[in-house]
Amino acid sequence: MKTISKTFGALLFVILAACAEQAIETTQPQKPNIILFYVDDLGYGDIGVNGATAVDTRNIDRLAAEGINFTDAHSTAATCTPSRYALLTGEHGFRIESDILEGDAPALIRPGKPTLPSMLKKAGYKTAVVGKWHLGLGDGNVNWNETVSPGPLDIGFDYSFLLPVTGDRVPTVYLENHHVVGLEADDPISVSYSGKIGDRPHGSERPDLVRYAADPQHNETIINGVARIGSMAGGEKALWVDEDMPTVFNDKARTFMADVGDSPFFLFYSFHDIHVPRLPHPDHKGLTDMGPRGDAIAQVDWVVGEILAEVDRLGLTENTLVLFTSDNGPVLDDGYADGAVTNLGNHAPGGIFRGGKYSAFEAGTRVPTIVHWPGNLRQGQSDALISQIDFYASLAALLGIELEEGEAIDSLDQREAYFGRDDVGREFMIEESVIGISLRMGDWKYIAPVSEARMNRAAWVADDKDIEGGFSLAPQLYNLNEDPSEQNNIAENHPDILLQMSEELTKLRRQGFRQ
Repeated sequence: MKTISKTFGALLFVILAACAEQAIETTQPQKPNIILFYVDDLGYGDIGVNGATAVDTRNIDRLAAEGINFTDAHSTAATCTPSRYALLTGEHGFRIESDILEGDAPALIRPGKPTLPSMLKKAGYKTAVVGKWHLGLGDGNVNWNETVSPGPLDIGFDYSFLLPVTGDRVPTVYLENHHVVGLEADDPISVSYSGKIGDRPHGSERPDLVRYAADPQHNETIINGVARIGSMAGGEKALWVDEDMPTVFNDKARTFMADVGDSPFFLFYSFHDIHVPRLPHPDHKGLTDMGPRGDAIAQVDWVVGEILAEVDRLGLTENTLVLFTSDNGPVLDDGYADGAVTNLGNHAPGGIFRGGKYSAFEAGTRVPTIVHWPGNLRQGQSDALISQIDFYASLAALLGIELEEGEAIDSLDQREAYFGRDDVGREFMIEESVIGISLRMGDWKYIAPVSEARMNRAAWVADDKDIEGGFSLAPQLYNLNEDPSEQNNIAENHPDILLQMSEELTKLRRQGFRQ
């Protein structure tokens, strides 16, 4: 009788446990609000949870403590434009030969191209992008005094408030939906990337007017005491003030979240920080001993705290999925002598990893990545190999949206990894650098050889940016478990693995990951 009783008790426990698990799955929100914090040039080691001690990132660290902090998570590329393209399309930038776009480049993502926001709209989401764009606008040589299109509203966003290109390029104005903010008809904007226009002095002409020196590329039109790339005339009342960007972007983000009503929303909060020029608000200036770069990191943390506080005020915290990451790895001197190098101290922007922005080494794409969704994922740290390119397919799968043929061809459903139920993640993952391409296979890293014709750009990364590019005419192979800093090229010791990864990379480049 006791045996029967024990057996029944055990069976009852199993049934109740199964019912409880089913109840969790049944009550899990199917359409969470989604906030994607996309920081610019933030390195793996630039936040406290990844080892930073010279800057206080308490809000970001709290996200990690309450969610999952990934130690082997990657942007798709070590530069801005290809990463942003891949994030929004689920397709690697090399497929369209994407590179760092100039300020007058046409829209890279054309109307009709499936995108992350257009996919989410199928599930009833309201969508917005606030912050830096740098994916091109219009059809090239934009007339900033008229309707600017195509742009975000033509590829799935319901609302956009943009820094159109980058902070170090003209035009230094905001673009809300299709129009420049605050532009006066009798003071039209003109922009040139081929020669000087207008009366504004260039940094090369009046170095006495700039806050800090710039390299030749960045030493053109002076606005707000900083020389920029390109020449700009007009639009005086429309000019932004760099120091005000965080408060301006926060206000737009808050308004969007408050106005969506009962619809779920997707907010792509695309930071300008910590990209150059680094001009933090006076409230954040001097918060670190690292100068503007350190203060800009502290400012990023403040923004995260402000937006999360607004989510909490709106009563949306429990049903909001937050993704925090960066578009590529860190860079110190990226055109301006703002003290980022001299004030670095013991801070390690890339952690233990070699390289940085532009580089083929790990610090080029291994970036801070945190997923936060109360009650819906395992808290803690994950070593799973993941890529931002998988946000697209993973969110589609979460929402029950079937991707069409040819849509997001490089994006895979990695929900199990993102939510902490899989500690492995991807089997293969591509990393793009400024001139080359690499493949991860577990702990193995293969860096494909670079053609001799492209090695001049490798010299630019080393000489102008003081970053180890990792570029070579010969193939490279590293075991990151044994050599996380990629010091020892062991290609000659493992010809079988080298061949396997070379062939796999060739195949993936040709056909994509979902073919």
